[in-house]
Amino acid sequence: MKHLLFVFLVAMLLLSACQGQKSGSNEETTADTIQKADTTASTLEEEVASEQTPMPKAADELFDDFIFNFAANRNLQSSRIKFPLKVQRGEEVSYVKNGQWQMEYFFMKQDSYTLLFDSEKEMEHVKEATDIEHAVVEKIYLEAKTVKQYVFDRVNGLWMLQEVIHMPLSESRNASFLEFYEHFASEPDYQQSHLMESVKFVGPDPDDDFSQMEGVITPDTWEAFAPELPSGMIFNIVYGKQHKETGRKVFVLRGIANGLELELVFKHEGNKWKLEKMTT
Repeated sequence: MKHLLFVFLVAMLLLSACQGQKSGSNEETTADTIQKADTTASTLEEEVASEQTPMPKAADELFDDFIFNFAANRNLQSSRIKFPLKVQRGEEVSYVKNGQWQMEYFFMKQDSYTLLFDSEKEMEHVKEATDIEHAVVEKIYLEAKTVKQYVFDRVNGLWMLQEVIHMPLSESRNASFLEFYEHFASEPDYQQSHLMESVKFVGPDPDDDFSQMEGVITPDTWEAFAPELPSGMIFNIVYGKQHKETGRKVFVLRGIANGLELELVFKHEGNKWKLEKMTT
């Protein structure tokens, strides 16, 4: 059935291209239409292939491996949700049945996603931690000041979505930092005023692909180094139990396909958050 749908869509797009050509459209327009048809066909093929590919058993060991499969595979996703799924909004509780669930892609349709940690040590630990039994994926809507949490538990060795929780951002454990970050990500002057006197910089050595170089960024040179940060809506994943507050936050911007990663370390000092280190 999916194959027939795929063939039908491609045929309709190609037919549209031919009709456009007959009605006097120029060659460039026809070529663009055919290119769109090819792109649509490629996307459909990728989605069908993803849904038909079983998830490796080892992917349940690391939550990161599981969540990428969960967000890309429709069949897997529906089989890893505890239906009827509990949805909580304050004191209001409702339930979503299997047939009512809509595919959740999380960050799969973006170039990157974001994470928040309380320390660099915690960030390194979760990369290979196979003993985590509980995880929460958060959609953080900075402008709306709300958070949507997807709560997962590992049940009999398999990760399962157990419930969805809607909450105001003010109830988030990271509320103070997130309110600060909303301004830091979008206001250059605000960034400038929330830097340490010198920000440690660690980045790739342009003369050696296998080495890194270290330096210092001062507020007057920040504009040349300032990264483009996501705003509006960002993601976070809480791995296992909440860690002890350290007065620091590690903000990670991680590329999905290109392997690029940006780490910003902030310190809470003098009742305000300040950037103290940037690693690219």
